[in-house]
Amino acid sequence: MVGDKQTASGHSLISINSNSNNETQAAANANANASPPPPPPRKSSTTKSPPQELRILCFDLTYYNRTTQFLLSCAGVFILYIIYGYLQELIFTVEGFKPYGWFLTLVQFGYYILFGLLERRLEALSTNGGRLWSVEPAPRCIPLRTYFVLAALTLGTMGLSNSSLGYLNYPTQVIFKCCKLIPVLVGSILIQGKRYGPLDFAAALAMCIGLAWFTLADSQMTPNFNPLGVAMISGALLCDAAIGNVQEKAMREHKAPSSEVVFYSYGLGFVYLFVIMLITGNFFSGFAFCLAHPMETFGYGFLFSLSGYLGIQFVLALVRSSGAPLAATVTTARKAVTIAFSFLLFSKPFTVQYVWSGLIVVLGIYLNVYSKKNKLTFADLQHRLKQFSARISRSPSRKFLIEV
Repeated sequence: MVGDKQTASGHSLISINSNSNNETQAAANANANASPPPPPPRKSSTTKSPPQELRILCFDLTYYNRTTQFLLSCAGVFILYIIYGYLQELIFTVEGFKPYGWFLTLVQFGYYILFGLLERRLEALSTNGGRLWSVEPAPRCIPLRTYFVLAALTLGTMGLSNSSLGYLNYPTQVIFKCCKLIPVLVGSILIQGKRYGPLDFAAALAMCIGLAWFTLADSQMTPNFNPLGVAMISGALLCDAAIGNVQEKAMREHKAPSSEVVFYSYGLGFVYLFVIMLITGNFFSGFAFCLAHPMETFGYGFLFSLSGYLGIQFVLALVRSSGAPLAATVTTARKAVTIAFSFLLFSKPFTVQYVWSGLIVVLGIYLNVYSKKNKLTFADLQHRLKQFSARISRSPSRKFLIEV
């Protein structure tokens, strides 16, 4: 969408320049025949295109400068996701809650449906006017069969991620999420047929090494370490990789807004999970536990879901205003701060291996961001290696005389 707007603005500048040239030529031809009235003033070729619209829910940031937009988006990402991570870990510290990670996902999906419906009505209200609860949201753009797939993948991503906290330290879960590039890279190659350069594969390799080292340190330092948690968060990343590629393809083909994708994905995912939990009987046990601890579950769950939903909006605003590479850098720094807060606020064992392995993961993320700005292909790498070897072969041989 941003690219379309930039292209449109580029076409408008070209048309302005061509109109100015036509007016100048017409005036010159008229001066050759007679003395006509003065020609109309030329339009400046430096006419500025209208700024790109930037909204976060009902707040309009369009006419703020780029620095202010960036700082507001960064502040929102840091504050909201630190609150999100703190509340997620806090909920799992409630005694006896660890088996009910899937019920927390059901509660989160329910809140996301309400937030998505409210956002869609706010968008329709800003477009058509009227009253909030009487205005009709925009019609659905993406087919339902695509949303059935997206809902299943969303359920796998959120459910497995929440449930893994019953078996893993929160910092380990965050480190796994930092390595999302690995399954995304594989998924985009298989689903969309994309091609990647050597820097992307080097980034994935660095992430794999750092992730393996971090997990090994966690297994040695945490007495209740369970490989089931690693399997769960790995499954969540696989679903996340697939959902990112399916979402990107569907939104590009059908021009669907993000609010529609969120509403239908989480809505159908809620139905899936509700039916599954009814069949397995886990719904009633989870509901009974949450009724016994309403503030720690439904209350914290509301704030947890609200901070996550608003955080998504700020990340999207950051991508629109500053670009995806800078947004990836900001979200990575946010995850590092979240891990530091987790060690400070919740007692857990610590080893220096966490630091070194985390730095290797950060190196992989930096290589991934750098690859977005410098498109190095394997052919380019091979050409540079040939140039380097040729320079070495052309360099004159040096003889060193050693006097004894």
